[in-house]
Amino acid sequence: MQNQTTGVVLLNLGGPERQEDVEQFLKNLFSDRNIIRLGPAFLQKPLARLISRRRAPYSREMYKKIGGGSPLKAISEAQAAELEKALRDVGNYRVRVAMRYWHTRAEETLTELKSFNVKSLIALPLYPHYSRTTTGSSLSDLRQAKEKILPDIPMAEITSWPDHPAYIAALSSCLKEGLQQCAGGKPRLLYSAHSLPQAVIDSGDPYLDHLRRTIAALEKETGIEGTLCFQSRGGPMPWLKPETSGVINECARSGEKEALVMPISFVCDHIETLYEIDILFAGQASSHGMRLITTPLPNTRKDFIACLRDLTLSVQA
Repeated sequence: MQNQTTGVVLLNLGGPERQEDVEQFLKNLFSDRNIIRLGPAFLQKPLARLISRRRAPYSREMYKKIGGGSPLKAISEAQAAELEKALRDVGNYRVRVAMRYWHTRAEETLTELKSFNVKSLIALPLYPHYSRTTTGSSLSDLRQAKEKILPDIPMAEITSWPDHPAYIAALSSCLKEGLQQCAGGKPRLLYSAHSLPQAVIDSGDPYLDHLRRTIAALEKETGIEGTLCFQSRGGPMPWLKPETSGVINECARSGEKEALVMPISFVCDHIETLYEIDILFAGQASSHGMRLITTPLPNTRKDFIACLRDLTLSVQA
C-alpha cells in the first residue's frame, strides 16, 4: 500500500498566457453560471461570446502591461512541483494542476495522472476561502472529469482552509516582509480581497465569513489590525463593499502618506495583483501623494509549500 501512487490536483482559475488567448479565456469564464448568470440558461453562452468579444481589447491592454499574459499557470505549476518534492519523504505523490477556465483542464490533468496508475486522488483548491464561484465550480468540474477518466478511483476533497495554522504563518511572514518596505511608522493596512456580488453572499455563500476568519487569525498572530476591502468587481448589481479604490481615496483624504495592501484572497500573483493593485491602485495612490506597497504573495515561498503539504497529509482518499 505504501508504494501506491496518490495524485494531488491543485485547482486554480487559470488565465490567458498569450494575447490571442484572452477572448477565449473570457468566454470560458462568462459561460460558467456559477460565476455569473447571464439571463436564462439558454442565453448564457451566446451572451458570454458577446461580452468576451467586447471586453477582450481592454483586457489585452491590461495583460500587455504585466508582460503579455497571465503568470498564474506557471506559478501554480511551480507550486505543484515544490509540493511534490516536499511530499517525497512520506510516499509516492504526483502533484499536478487543473485550471477551471484555461489549460491545463481537469480532463487533461486526470488523463496524465491515470498514466501514473494512481490509486487515489486528493483535490486541493488553491482558494483558501470557499465560494461556489471558485472552489465550488472547480470541484464540480473536477468531479465531472473524474467520472470520465478515473471513475473507480477514490478522491478526497479539501474544500477550504481559511485559518489553517500553516497558512496563517505564511501570511504573517508575507505581512512582515511588506512592513519592512514601509518608510516608517504604522502604514494603513488594507486587506484587499476579490469581490463577489452581494447576492452570492446573501444566498449563504461562506466566502465573506472565511475571509473574516483568516483576518481574525492573522491579527491574533501579528497584533496588527487592518481594513477588509474588495477589488475586481464587475457588472451593475451590488457587490461587496467597501471597494479598495474607495478606501485608498479615504486614506488620502485623511492625510495618510503610506498604505500597505495585502491581497488576502490570492495565493498566486496574477492580473488582480500585478495590474490592478501594483499598477492601477498604486497609480491612484500616487496621484494623491501617497505611496502604496503590496505584500508579497505566497507563490512558492517555503512556508506556503509547507502549508500545502500539511493540507495534503490531512486527508486520505
